[in-house]
Amino acid sequence: MRPLLIAAAALSILTSFGFSTAAVAQDRYCLQGRIWGYPGNCQFASYAQCMATASGTNAYCGINPRYAYARHYRGYR
Repeated sequence: MRPLLIAAAALSILTSFGFSTAAVAQDRYCLQGRIWGYPGNCQFASYAQCMATASGTNAYCGINPRYAYARHYRGYR
């Protein structure tokens, strides 16, 4: 009984640390507006996906600043 209790406690500790700081998916386009703030909801791979979600709301789509200002290396450094 005791090893089961220790295993359950260890599992709960590991999952609480793992999921409390879960990363949010970041993609190329962000849904932005009063509700979403800046940079907004950045889970859209295409501009069309973002615009379809923004349709009928007071929101717009912009490029993800993490994507726009990321360093892209070409060839040799």
